[in-house]
Order: sequence, then structure tokens, then C-alpha cells
Amino acid sequence: MNFIGLFKSRYPGVVLRGMGMGAADVVPGVSGGTIAFITGIYQELIESLSRIGPHCFTIWREQGLSAAWKYINGSFLLSLFLGVLISIFSLARVISILLQEYPILVWAFFFGLVLASILPILRNIPRWSPSTIAFLLLGVTLAIALSELRPGEIPATPLTLFLSGALAICAMTLPGISGAFILLMIGIYPKVLTAVHTLQITNLLCFAAGAALGLMLFSRLLSWLMHKYIARTLAFLGGILLGSLKIIWPWKLPMDNAEGVSTKLAPLLSNTSPSNFMAQTGESAHIGAAITVALVAVVLVLAIDYFGGAQRGKSCATPQ
Repeated sequence: MNFIGLFKSRYPGVVLRGMGMGAADVVPGVSGGTIAFITGIYQELIESLSRIGPHCFTIWREQGLSAAWKYINGSFLLSLFLGVLISIFSLARVISILLQEYPILVWAFFFGLVLASILPILRNIPRWSPSTIAFLLLGVTLAIALSELRPGEIPATPLTLFLSGALAICAMTLPGISGAFILLMIGIYPKVLTAVHTLQITNLLCFAAGAALGLMLFSRLLSWLMHKYIARTLAFLGGILLGSLKIIWPWKLPMDNAEGVSTKLAPLLSNTSPSNFMAQTGESAHIGAAITVALVAVVLVLAIDYFGGAQRGKSCATPQ
């Protein structure tokens, strides 16, 4: 395993992609899987993760560590998750502050990001059929149904943190379903953020263990679906992404049954129009700034999609 050459060639770019995924996953409502897809590494990520398992140890024992590392695409995964960790530990507090101070602009940016991300997914569907359309609509329905859930509250025990990690990581690998959003729905999100900020090692290890197990199991399922039913799988993912726009609509008001809630997080708020937002709150809707930020996000995604098109086209060209 050549650690010296790890960050040569493409790996610095993979670290940056990982940082983008980590930044997205901190925000409840935005998925790191979306960033992976629009930057052209989604298929490679799923394939690499699906190879992690007992078979790796067989290869290690029979052919050596270098062969096992190459088999799981270890340099790619190490670079990617290094970027994710850097982003989470460096940007978690910043993004939380931005969500509190500039919620409309933050949500507008991610709204533009997700909206533009739908195009690369749908364009890579190899063929359309009635079943493909049905799976697209199913994805939209699922995302909207999730957006209607109301936050719960469960205690942060080692078991609940383990199970929460497994559930959140499954959502994180899907474009359009946010792991942070799922954590917020079950009441664990604030506790995980606190554990990150204050370095509660035991809680972080329990959460990470659950995430590792969930990632190994779910990546295998997703890899199989991407190979066996790529058209319907991509349509379903695109539908989830489309439906998730409801979650990250920029202008929101506290729900009737959430009086006194000061958080700017989406699940505790209901969507409204910019004009009604101004009328109800007396605050500026920042329409011009929100549109500008959203357009910047759209241009960013389209530029990434354009320059990464060749790589993504190869990864999604597997026939159904």
C-alpha cells in the first residue's frame, strides 16, 4: 500500500469531494449522496463500499494487504472519508451558525444545488418505461412523506446511537435523503452534534460503529440494484431528490403546534411564500439574495456536471 503516493493524481480532488459531502450531510435536508453523484463518484463509491466485508480478509491472508487494499479501492475511500471528517469537524459549527443567522440564504443555496442535481440523475437513465416512471413517482412520494414527519425524541444511549448511525448512513448514501434529517426526526441530531463539538468519544464510537455496519450492508443492496435495475433505481433516486425540494424550501414559518421554537431547522417549520413570510414575521424575505445564491448553486452543479460528465457517463453506462 503506497501511502506516499496517496494524494498524488486524483486523490486531492476526492478529498475535496468528501468535504463537499460532509458539508451537505451536516444540514438536515441535504444529502452527501447528492454531492457524490453530481461530482461523478457515486457509482465508484457504492461499488467500493460493497466490497468491504469478510472476503477482504481472505484476500489479505492469501495475497497480502496491498491486494486487499486495491480490491476495496482503499485509497479512494480513505481520501473520500478523510474529506468527510475534515468537513464535519471543521464546518459543523459554522453551518449551524449560518442556519441560525442566515437560514433563507443557506436553504436557497441548497435548494438550487438539489434542483440542478436532478438533471444529471435523470439524464443517466438508460431507458424510460412505465415502470421507470412509476419508480420516479414512488421516490417523490417517499420524500414528501418523510417531509411530513414530525420530530421525535429518543434518549442517546449506546444502543440508540448505534442504530441511529446505521439508519443515518443508509440515508446519507442516497441522493435526496439526508442522514442529518433522519437523525433530527428521531431526536438524535442535537445529541450527535453535541458529541462532535465536545468530543464525546464513547458516543461517537457507538454512532460510528452503527454507521460502519449500516454502510457495509446497504451498499451491497444498492450496488446490486444499480447493476440489476439501473433505470428504475436511478428514477427512484431522482424522484427522492425531486420530492426533497419540499424539505429545503427557503421560506418557512413555525408550525401551529411548534410555538416558541427558535430553531431554523426545516422539520420544525412549514413552507410559505416570500410575501407571507414578510407579512407574518416582519422580516425581509431576501428574495433577490436568495435567487442569486440559488442561481450560483445551479451554475456550480451544472459546471461540475459538465466537466465530470465523461467520468460519470462511464460509471452509469451499465445496461439494465
